[in-house]
Amino acid sequence: MTTLQLSVFLENKTGRLNDVAKVLAEAGINMTAFSVADNSDFGILRVLVSDPEKAKQVLKEKGFAVKLTNVLALRIGNSAGTLYTILDKLAAEKVYIEYMYAFSEGEQASVVIRPNNIDQAIEILKANKIEFVG
Repeated sequence: MTTLQLSVFLENKTGRLNDVAKVLAEAGINMTAFSVADNSDFGILRVLVSDPEKAKQVLKEKGFAVKLTNVLALRIGNSAGTLYTILDKLAAEKVYIEYMYAFSEGEQASVVIRPNNIDQAIEILKANKIEFVG
């Protein structure tokens, strides 16, 4: 049910995101989803890739600080209120979302979440017939 996500810590300077994309491309690793968050000193690239273990290895070899984390990748309907309903069910059971990123296309949306309690979140989502991806 879980998906491995890479978190890559990047200096806030021109070209660092390009450097990650180049390393992954040269290793034949496809990025399937990502999010970038930053503050004044550094950014965090959170990315789903075709081969997380290999990606971690090649990025570390190039001097990047990388961490693997379990997240949940979901496929949900792309209509008003769908995400609210899911988040409300998690919140009702005291599961909060540390972070989330998503995109939609047509009638479907893909959502990546990092809940504080991944096992409890899986049970809640399964009970509500939410489709897991990956």
